[in-house]
Amino acid sequence: MSVEQSYIDIYKQYGEVLKKNSAAPMNELREKAFESFERLGFPTRRLEAYQYTDLKDLFGVNYGMNLNRVALKEDFRCDVPGINAHLFYIVNDTFYCPAESEKALLELRAKGVSIGSIREYAQSNPSLVSKYYGKAAGCGSDALTDFNTAFAQDGFFLHIPENVVIEKPIQLICVMSGSVPMLGTQRNLIVLERAAQAKLLLCAHTKGELEQLSNRVTEVFVGENAVYDHYKLENTHAKSVSIAKLYAKQYTGSELLVNDITLHNGLTRNNIQIDIDGEHCQTTLSGMAIGDAKQHIDNATQINHNFPNCKSRELYKYVLNDEAVGAFSGKVKVAKGAIKTEAYQTDRNVCMSPKARMYTKPHLEIYADDVKCSHGASTGRIDETALFYLRSRGISESEARMLLMFAFVSDVLENIRIEAVRDKIRMLVEQRFRGELSRCSNCGVCK
Repeated sequence: MSVEQSYIDIYKQYGEVLKKNSAAPMNELREKAFESFERLGFPTRRLEAYQYTDLKDLFGVNYGMNLNRVALKEDFRCDVPGINAHLFYIVNDTFYCPAESEKALLELRAKGVSIGSIREYAQSNPSLVSKYYGKAAGCGSDALTDFNTAFAQDGFFLHIPENVVIEKPIQLICVMSGSVPMLGTQRNLIVLERAAQAKLLLCAHTKGELEQLSNRVTEVFVGENAVYDHYKLENTHAKSVSIAKLYAKQYTGSELLVNDITLHNGLTRNNIQIDIDGEHCQTTLSGMAIGDAKQHIDNATQINHNFPNCKSRELYKYVLNDEAVGAFSGKVKVAKGAIKTEAYQTDRNVCMSPKARMYTKPHLEIYADDVKCSHGASTGRIDETALFYLRSRGISESEARMLLMFAFVSDVLENIRIEAVRDKIRMLVEQRFRGELSRCSNCGVCK
């Protein structure tokens, strides 16, 4: 039996259970997505988009799936000190509000903000969820997104009305946990209406040492003149598989910042697609990956400039050691008529070991005149001249290497606009480069 067939059989057997424990807006796309997944199958290296990461066999593990929505409530803690955030959780693929956050939840809802479980909002306000659900991700273009749409039952929902500004960051802790290997299918939907503002920090963690696979799809809509910051920090164990897809749409005058950081993982595939669907938008996309042992980090990004007079800036950096593998594929597409576009893309990578491997493919597609666009990539070893200079000043070799690596990624960290988060991640990055465990000191999930 093929890997795909086992999930096809599960869907056919439990399809009604999936629908019963979900809601109409999610169920409306379920059959279409399943048919698309059934046709496409899991991606393999034969597809250009996945030529460096074969995910098919990773789904062959005998994972547990919480189709019946069995409640899983544990005492999770993962505060970033000083962030003073609205704190919520996704346990495998189920939204969970801790007792200490219930007051904040009610206060946000009193301002007209819809925040909580996407399953519950799809039941209580189906017209609002249907207006956006699946509109950015679509069906038929990616089998893993189709798989998510077919099996997803819950996740995180955030809708911010016009002119509402959420001052405090929202921290969403996504924890994979279970007494058996688990597969979590999480769906998030984030909508900012005109002139709304928010910042979200998504922390991906694992509990225990069992094999776990997370398939997360997040759709983001940034309305006219809205401002949204989206940060993702992955700090999982070596047996984890993380598949994360972010689909974002920007409208006139909006500002979007996305910063995706992988500190520790097993195998990670991140897809980010940003559609700029209005004039005078600002887009910043950055990411960083630190890998050692046999870790694998693959980032695939696409920014579509569909309207004129917009600016985008993209920066990714990798530091790889031992037998780690990194891959980056970045595409910037400037549509016909998108004049006065400014788009800059940079990928820089350092391989600390001769066995580390980095594959990079930045590219531009430009169908408009009067634009300013550039892209570039480089992969090399640590600067031996700089290393010699530091050692000549009495700094040990290990400390000198750490300082150089930290300086190399510092501009990615500067793109974090929450000071407490920036300071904490700086500390974790330094620990990572020193060979220490990159674990939040306050984090009961990771201890």
